Amino acid sequence: MVRVSLAALATAAAVPLVSAVDIAVKATGGNATSPHQYGFLHEDINNSGDGGLYAELIRNRAFQSSSIFNSTLDGWTPINGAALSLKDLDEPLSKALKTSMNVAVGSLSSSKRNGSSSSQAVGFANDGYWGMDVKIQPYTGSFWVKGEYEGSFTASLRSNLTGEVFGSTEIEAKTSADEWVEHEFKLTPTKDAPNSNNTFSLTFDAAGAKDGSLDFNLISLFPPTYKGRKNGLRIDLAEAIEGFHPTLLRIPGGNMLEGNNSNAWWDWKNTLGPLKDRPGFSGVWGYQQSNGLGLMEYLYLAEDMDLEIVLGVYNGLSLNGDIIPKDKLQPFVDDALDQIEFVSGDASTTKWGRRRAELGHPAPFKLQYVEVGNEDWLAGGDEGWATFKEYRFPMFLEAINKKYPHITVISSGSVFDGYEVPAPGAGDYHIYGTPDSLVDQFDLFDNVTIPHIIGEAAAVHPNGGLGWDAGLLEYPWWSGTIGEAVSMIGYERNADRIIGAAYAPIVRSLDRWQWAAVMIQFAADPAKTTLSTSWYLWELFAGHLMTHTLPASSDFNPLYYVTGKNEDKGTYLFKGAVFNATTDEVPVSLIFEGLRPGTEAELTILTGPEDPYGFNDPFTGVNVVKTVKEKVVSDEEGRFAFSMPDLSIAVLETKSAKCGKKKRDMKQGLRH
Repeated sequence: MVRVSLAALATAAAVPLVSAVDIAVKATGGNATSPHQYGFLHEDINNSGDGGLYAELIRNRAFQSSSIFNSTLDGWTPINGAALSLKDLDEPLSKALKTSMNVAVGSLSSSKRNGSSSSQAVGFANDGYWGMDVKIQPYTGSFWVKGEYEGSFTASLRSNLTGEVFGSTEIEAKTSADEWVEHEFKLTPTKDAPNSNNTFSLTFDAAGAKDGSLDFNLISLFPPTYKGRKNGLRIDLAEAIEGFHPTLLRIPGGNMLEGNNSNAWWDWKNTLGPLKDRPGFSGVWGYQQSNGLGLMEYLYLAEDMDLEIVLGVYNGLSLNGDIIPKDKLQPFVDDALDQIEFVSGDASTTKWGRRRAELGHPAPFKLQYVEVGNEDWLAGGDEGWATFKEYRFPMFLEAINKKYPHITVISSGSVFDGYEVPAPGAGDYHIYGTPDSLVDQFDLFDNVTIPHIIGEAAAVHPNGGLGWDAGLLEYPWWSGTIGEAVSMIGYERNADRIIGAAYAPIVRSLDRWQWAAVMIQFAADPAKTTLSTSWYLWELFAGHLMTHTLPASSDFNPLYYVTGKNEDKGTYLFKGAVFNATTDEVPVSLIFEGLRPGTEAELTILTGPEDPYGFNDPFTGVNVVKTVKEKVVSDEEGRFAFSMPDLSIAVLETKSAKCGKKKRDMKQGLRH
C-alpha cells in the first residue's frame, strides 16, 4: 500500500493516473436519517460484564449458584492456615444469597486462641478477575459477617508476587452471633503497584473469633467508577465505548436475554435493588453471572452517554429450544409490559414506575424501541421460528402497541430470514461475515420498505476461509474493517429505514473469552485496553452524523460512498471506503450543488498496514491504523479534489455554514 500525505494526495489528484470518480451531489432530495445510527450491544460474554465493564474487583464475591452452576470457592485462597468452606446456613444473608463462606481459624490459630497472648492474623484473599489494578486512588469496599468476634478486620491490597502491601485499612468489628452485619470501608493505597498481579485480602485476629470461625458473604471492592456511579462501571472501558460516539444501546444483549432454558432466562426483576437481593443469573457463556450489572445499571449507562435504548424482552424461546406454548405465554407478555413500565412509566401513577423511583430515579427513561426476543430463527429451529411468526411475536406486538403506541416494536428476525414483519413492527438483521460478504451488504436494503435495526454486525471470518467451521479471527483486522465500512455506508444510504447499527460484541477479556473479534480488548491492567481497527472506523463515522442523505451520481466499486448533510451543524458530508481497487489510489472529484467556491472542509482518511490482516495488538501496543486530517478547499467550480488509497476510509465534512452565516451577520452589523 502506498502511504502519502493528504497534501500529496491532493497534488496527485490534480494530474490523476486514472480517471477520477466524479461525484455530483444534489442539493435536494434524499431522505431524513435515523438519529441513532451507530451503537453497540452488550451482554456478559467474554467476562465483558462481570470482570469487565462492571467495575467490581472481587471475583465470585457472593458464592452464587443456579440450576446450572454450583457454588464454588473459585478466586478465594486461605491466609495463615485458615480453613475455607461453603455453607448454607439456616439464616443466610438473604433469600437470594443462600451460600456463604465459613472461615475457620485452623489448628495453629486455635491453640493461640485458647491460651496464647500473641495474636494470629487469619483470613482469605481474592485474586480478582485475573489480577487487580492498584493505583493511588480511593477504593470503596464492604462485606457481611455473621459470628461473634472481638477485634478489628484488616483489608489490604498487596502484590501476589512479593507480598508487598500497597495499602490497608482497619475496620472496627460490629459483629453479632445471631445476625448478619455489613461492614463498609475505604482504602487508599500509598503507592501504585508495578503490575496487575495483585490480590485483595481480609484478615482478623484468630483469638477474637469466639466460636473458632466466622461466616462471610458479599465481599465487594470497587475502584473509582465512570461518572462516580455507585455499583458502577470501569472507567477506561466506559470511556473507550463513549469515545466512539455511540448513539444506540441494545440491552440486555443477545443470547443472555434468551437464557439457557425456560427456567433460566434473564429475569430483569432479579437485577434490581440491593446487591444482597440479587440472586445472580445462569450465564449462557459457561459461567455464573452476578447480576451486579443489572437493568438499572444499563439504564444509567444509557443516560450517562445519552444513548437511545433498544430494550430486549424475553418472548418464550430459550437457547436449548424450550418454547412456551400459546396458552401459557400471556404471563411473559405481561412481564414485558411491566419491564417497559419500569423503564418509562410515571413514578406517581404506575406500579413499576414507583419501583424505579424507589431505586433512585423518579424521572422516566426515554424509550422508543422494544425488541421481542433474540434470533428466534436460530435457537428453536424450524419450530421456534414458526411459533414466533404464528403467535409469539403477534401477541407481543399487539399488547405493546395497544398500551404504548409510540413504541416501535422490533422483531428478532428480518425480511432476509423469510419474514414479512407485520406492520407496524420492524425487523432485526444480524451479520457476522467476511469482508466480501459485508461489501455485498452495500445495496441490501435499497429496496426494503420495512424498518430494520442492524442488531449485531462485525467482520469475523477471512475471505476464502472455512467460515464458522474454522472459528473467528482473534482480532478485528484491517481489511475486515474496510468490509464493515462498506456495509455501514450502505446502511446509512438507507438510513430512513435503518433504525441504527450495533457492533457486537463490544468488549473481550484477554484472560477468559468465548468470542474473539470484538471492538475493545481488555485485561485487569488498563494498559492492555486496546481499541481495535473497527473502533477507529466507528469513531470516524459516528463522529460525523448526517441528518439527511443527498442523492449523488456515480457508479460504486471500488469506491463506495454516501453523501448528505447535517442540518443541525449546517455542514455537508461525504463518507467513503475503497475496497480492492486495481490501482494504488482512487482519485475523487466531489461537488455539492450550490456550495460556493472556496468552501473549507476537513478531510479525514484512515489507512492500514501493508498486510490487510494487520490488527491492533494488545500485547505489543502496536496500532496499525493511521489517521490523517487536513483542511481542503473547493476550487473555482466548488469542487473538492482528493485521492483515497486502496483499503482506506474517508470522511469529508464542510465547515459549518451556520458559523459562516453568524460571522457574516456580525460583519454586516459592524458596517451598519
